[in-house]
Amino acid sequence: MNNVVQKPAHLYGLVLSGGKSERMGKDKGLIKYHKVPQREHLYRLLDQLCEMTFLSVRPSQYSNIPKGARAIVDQNRYNGPFNGIMSAHNTHKNAAWLVLACDLPFMDLATLQQLINARDPKKSATAFLGPKTEKPEPLACIWEPGGLEKAVHFLKKAEQYGPRKFLMDSEITLVTPKNEQALFNANTDLDYTYAKDMLRG
Repeated sequence: MNNVVQKPAHLYGLVLSGGKSERMGKDKGLIKYHKVPQREHLYRLLDQLCEMTFLSVRPSQYSNIPKGARAIVDQNRYNGPFNGIMSAHNTHKNAAWLVLACDLPFMDLATLQQLINARDPKKSATAFLGPKTEKPEPLACIWEPGGLEKAVHFLKKAEQYGPRKFLMDSEITLVTPKNEQALFNANTDLDYTYAKDMLRG
């Protein structure tokens, strides 16, 4: 009897841009580090590597998505980042998702390619290891459809926990980023100034 080799799920990209950016005081997805709004910059990076790419947005943001971009509106079933991730999963159940937060000003193609090269579709996810936290980065991560189905059950029991807690309790592949700066989150105005200065060189 021949063993059937199951193909990995199609890889889609998702830029999480539906947060309220309360610490920054302005929409982090619309900040320009690379001449275009950051959510568009990351969208373009993912679109070079994924079969399809989407912006994750709040309902009030949908009318302002960039021309030609695909978007998934948050279904508001969960709190925090899981809201966007699970909304994407509910829209395309059989896809794997390369998820990026919109506040990663130093993210680049080489770093994303490193993650894709390390992908293990048999695991729940393939995530970068945070250089400071020494924990998986759920918002720089490939989520497999099987892992997201497990997350559905996880959320029924532990709604107060976020995606990092799920990854820490799951069988995943961890990747040490060659470029640690790519995982820098710009969450405050001070972070924004630092990133702009570094990118200006």
